[in-house]
Amino acid sequence: MNPLDLARARPGPEFTVTLDGRQIQALPGQTVAAALWAAGITSWRTTRDEGRARGIFCGIGVCFDCLVTVNDRPGQRACLVVLRPGDAIRTQEGTGHDD
Repeated sequence: MNPLDLARARPGPEFTVTLDGRQIQALPGQTVAAALWAAGITSWRTTRDEGRARGIFCGIGVCFDCLVTVNDRPGQRACLVVLRPGDAIRTQEGTGHDD
């Protein structure tokens, strides 16, 4: 059963965002991490030194494993950023800055 059905949730209509140019559907109120997981994407960052894949870990903005670039702003925590129609998300290497 769909989790939306279980919760009897009635969100507004879907809208489109992009991840590295790929269109992803999102629902009003969804965070970047929630929309990416719903699209089957579980990692979107690599670590600075060893290039290890990272995605959501704590889900509450404490660990910084889920960093992405949103609308050209690097270092955004995917678990906290609520999406808006047309947002452009990019995967991130390390901190997303020239380091």
